[in-house]
Amino acid sequence: MVRIIDRRFDSKNKSAVNRQRFMRRFKQQIRKAVSEAIHGRSIRDLDNGEQISIPARDLSEPSLQHGKGGIWEQIFPGNDQFSAGDRIKRPLGGDGQGSGKGKASNEGEHEDDFVFQLSREEFLDLFFEDLELPRLIRTQLAKVTDYKTQRAGFKSDGTPANINIIRSMRGALGRRLALGSPYSARIRSLQQELDEALARYGEDSEEVRALREELAVLRAKVERIPFIDSFDLRYNNRIKVPRPTTQAVMFCVMDVSGSMDEERKAMAKRFFMLLYLFLTRTYEHIEVVFIRHHTVAKEVDEDEFFHSRESGGTVVSSALVLMRDILHQRYANGQWNIYGAQASDGDNWDNDSPICGRLLGNEILPWCQYFAYVEITAGDPQNLWREYAKLEGAHDNFAMQRIESPTDIYPVFRELFKKTIA
Repeated sequence: MVRIIDRRFDSKNKSAVNRQRFMRRFKQQIRKAVSEAIHGRSIRDLDNGEQISIPARDLSEPSLQHGKGGIWEQIFPGNDQFSAGDRIKRPLGGDGQGSGKGKASNEGEHEDDFVFQLSREEFLDLFFEDLELPRLIRTQLAKVTDYKTQRAGFKSDGTPANINIIRSMRGALGRRLALGSPYSARIRSLQQELDEALARYGEDSEEVRALREELAVLRAKVERIPFIDSFDLRYNNRIKVPRPTTQAVMFCVMDVSGSMDEERKAMAKRFFMLLYLFLTRTYEHIEVVFIRHHTVAKEVDEDEFFHSRESGGTVVSSALVLMRDILHQRYANGQWNIYGAQASDGDNWDNDSPICGRLLGNEILPWCQYFAYVEITAGDPQNLWREYAKLEGAHDNFAMQRIESPTDIYPVFRELFKKTIA
């Protein structure tokens, strides 16, 4: 199917409308450029915009224009060598004196790529476009009433800041016309009678004086009509409309034991930084609970979670016990969608791994919409992985992935939080 686009009336300014239209038309090329840009960034640099290049050939489109058929006569200023009918030799090519440093090529003309600057929000929208929190459901219990203020016409009372001047002046004009129209009609009639009386009886006649007095009374009544009255004032009316919103909480559990060397801790931090960025910008009314553990688990703030260098032994169940307690104390009222993500190297005290399996399977997963476990190790799966593998088949809200190197972080993240097709 042929589609013709009329570009004659397109705005030449870089307005928001034109920008959004451009991004919709070349979404595939922009998405590809964003994907290529991701590979050259660290996780810390994700929360920025990006300057991308789009090949000029992808931007080109056929255009219609008038052809140069028929006979054309052109006059050029400054001609002192030729007259009409003279034959002009074709200019010789290839002898340019340009100062370019590139080598010659036989591949014809070339056009520079189009450079397009994505803002931070546009970059992140494309970066997280096909990701979501799995099983984010809006059940009756998960709905929290929020209120949105919106315009709802006008009212006759309110604060001075909400006065609608145009609507108030329109009402005042209508009131003056309504009150003054009977007098105005009578004034026009009397003025016509006065003109006739002046022509017939003269200025000093009794009839003229009576007409003048009646006209003065009517005009005084019209002048006494106020220009604007408190009755005319109209105020913008704003009401609060209830809007259901979903609350969600994400538990981020990270192993900082001695078996997690600095490289593994760095990969775990980068995974959670990516997750944290995804959560805080995608969903409103979402809380994030940070839990670090070695032999003892502790709830910490964002800064301590990502930057503390504390270390120790390994008792993973301490983190799951703390998560269970926080879950029951704060989020077990049925109004929250609960998610969990755990990162560890899988090396755990042998007697503790079965306890972790029971805690996760019996006391945490039944409350969760989704729980993701990431094991950061380049070797064989550890005892915690083997224990958790028993839960994977029995719980459809549980997923496991392994990260062996920093290049696996983003693919694993996308695999865990990719959108499901309904």
